[in-house]
Amino acid sequence: MARPIVLSNGELHVGVNNFGLVHDFYFPYVGLENHAAGKDSRHHVGVWIDGRMSWLDLNSEEWDTTFSYPHRALIGRVRATNESLGVILEFDDAVDANINAFMRNIHIINTKDYAREIRLFTHQAFAIGDSRSNTDTAQYLPDNDAILHYRGRRVFVVSGSCQKKPFDQHTIGVFGIEGKEGTFRDAEDGELSMGNVEHGRVDSTLRFVVTVPPHESARVHYWIAAGESLRDALHVHKIIRQKGVDARIQSTLHWWHEWLHPAHRVLDRLEERYRDDFLRSLMIIKSQIDNRGAVIASTDSAMLNYWRDAYAYCWPRDGAYVLWPLIRLGYTEEPLRFFEFCKRIMHPAGYLMHKFRADGALGSSWHTYVHGNEVSPPIQEDETALVLFVFAQYYNLHQDPLLLREFYQEMIKPMANFLADYIDPKTGLPKPSYDLWEEVFLTTTYTTSVTYAALLAAGDLAEAANDADNAVAWRTAADDIYDAAHKHLYNKQRGAFYKGISIQQGDISYDETIDTSSVFGAFMFGLFPAREKEFQTALQSLLKAFPTHEKSYGLPRYENDNYLRTSDTTPGNWWFICSFWLAQYCLETGDNETAHNIIEWAQSYMLPTSVLAEQVDPISGKTLSVSPLTWSHAEFIATLLDMITDPEETTT
Repeated sequence: MARPIVLSNGELHVGVNNFGLVHDFYFPYVGLENHAAGKDSRHHVGVWIDGRMSWLDLNSEEWDTTFSYPHRALIGRVRATNESLGVILEFDDAVDANINAFMRNIHIINTKDYAREIRLFTHQAFAIGDSRSNTDTAQYLPDNDAILHYRGRRVFVVSGSCQKKPFDQHTIGVFGIEGKEGTFRDAEDGELSMGNVEHGRVDSTLRFVVTVPPHESARVHYWIAAGESLRDALHVHKIIRQKGVDARIQSTLHWWHEWLHPAHRVLDRLEERYRDDFLRSLMIIKSQIDNRGAVIASTDSAMLNYWRDAYAYCWPRDGAYVLWPLIRLGYTEEPLRFFEFCKRIMHPAGYLMHKFRADGALGSSWHTYVHGNEVSPPIQEDETALVLFVFAQYYNLHQDPLLLREFYQEMIKPMANFLADYIDPKTGLPKPSYDLWEEVFLTTTYTTSVTYAALLAAGDLAEAANDADNAVAWRTAADDIYDAAHKHLYNKQRGAFYKGISIQQGDISYDETIDTSSVFGAFMFGLFPAREKEFQTALQSLLKAFPTHEKSYGLPRYENDNYLRTSDTTPGNWWFICSFWLAQYCLETGDNETAHNIIEWAQSYMLPTSVLAEQVDPISGKTLSVSPLTWSHAEFIATLLDMITDPEETTT
């Protein structure tokens, strides 16, 4: 299930699902410790009117729900209309930019010709600490007009107000155990049983009662204050009670307008049809970045319901790609924190591992150290190379000596030495590692391309750092890789780049799979310049294998990609990042029309809130996997920036 609305301040992150309900609640890291990740722990909202109860999700056939970001800020709006009940619920949702609070300004509209009493029920269920164990506690706090949920150092204070009064009823209970669905079932007669405490797997429900005249409305304010102690959470709760939800949302609106200033400097140079999606994509990217540097691939936890894990990790590669358009726009805080994060997590040998949690700990992995008779680190070498390459671009823009002082010895030098030394003596190419799609262990054309560019960039950094010996050594290593690539990586018979090569019993084995990353990696990182015959032939072979046309510009990752594929009649699902790579090539070579067509094709698959998924099923047209995918949004923004003719004007 997609998250049409995501909200974040870099510590507290909330994902709102297709029913308009809280379904992801991360704290205190973006992407780590999801306290509402399960299907049973989404937060229900319902109304009781004229003796009948209707929940936004359980009675979803009654509700027409739309989503938007109407304010050019990361403040979401959910509009849920129930014609049979004659009621509209409008939620203006925000995570406070400066304090850890999730807030909902709920507008209740009576569409009938007579006055009615409307009872609004808000339900919250937590699995605190990203755990399914039954050790949480919930208590009613009469002195604070609130419900307390806590486990250890994770504390949530839930409250609200209506017409300057708190909720009039509450209850606390258990869910998912002992045959209990949850306290929301207690609300179905319009009344709550006033339970005051429970421990185990606990939830709670609040009731707000309003009398609404015909064709008029009332408002309910609701919030969850988060802290790492009861004192912290109650302090946040106190601020909201004193200042009010409206004032806190206004201050958050102002914060986002300030954060978007670098984007506004280039906005009028984009065509108007792209501007709103451009700004919203930037904010969605920001929502996926933790304040301590980690860039999360996706906070959409829905895959946990069907697979072993989700995407709430920092892949260093994804992070580097995501931050590149922000760097081009002139943002500094997010890139610096990411580079500091990478410096902290770097292996002593100079490489970066597969993926990481937001706190810097190793993420889960299916990569092995043992490869037949060989032992090598379970890495994707391009992750190390790309971080080094993007750091060099950041330095080139700012030319700040402090950057070299902070990063050269501790990160750049170890990374570059690793890349220069990690060479297969038989081929002269980088040794095998896992490909960027995390599936095969070999020396890929893509990884070779990134490694080549990273070593050239490292040579420039060494020169800036007055390290002449390493400048020569790293540039020489890059030149050797270039020569070896032109010897080994072009498949003359197919007129294509090999996906990669490996050594099998002393002989070179070739993977002839046509892979979009091979072609566009070679282009983007200069391993095979665009004007060379080999590149042009490889590009035509790619477009022949994956034909595009005016109704579809979708490209798969590679031939016969089985990941989430629903039919073997297609080469694989369409990935937005692959199509954006084609658009970037088109812009580089002057084919602006095709590039615009690709952008508009991608926009047709965006949610109304501009959220982009990872993939599209070419048979059904449905988006697949996580949504949003941060990398998809980054390539969308990068492509739009490429449409600006003078790249210097995209930076401060």
